Amino acid sequence: MNQHPSHRTIDIDTRLVRTGVVLTATGAAVACAGLAIGAFAVFTAGRRMIRDMDVPPTQQAAAKWQQAKEASRAASEAWQSASHAHNGSHAR
Repeated sequence: MNQHPSHRTIDIDTRLVRTGVVLTATGAAVACAGLAIGAFAVFTAGRRMIRDMDVPPTQQAAAKWQQAKEASRAASEAWQSASHAHNGSHAR
């Protein structure tokens, strides 16, 4: 009895593998170029929109911050005033 271990090999067409790698790399390069062009367009439009604003975003943010501080102070004063009035009515 001649028992030889059977060696199975996979026959891969390396030409097809190389073609697949080249096509995948080309597709990735095209996708990256498309993303870059799209990002540039969005960035340019954003800069144009900010440039065309009547009030720059930094000034808008400063004004909103000032409004928030004033509203917070007014609310605190109203709370304290109501608290003193409420405590005063119980003391009488």
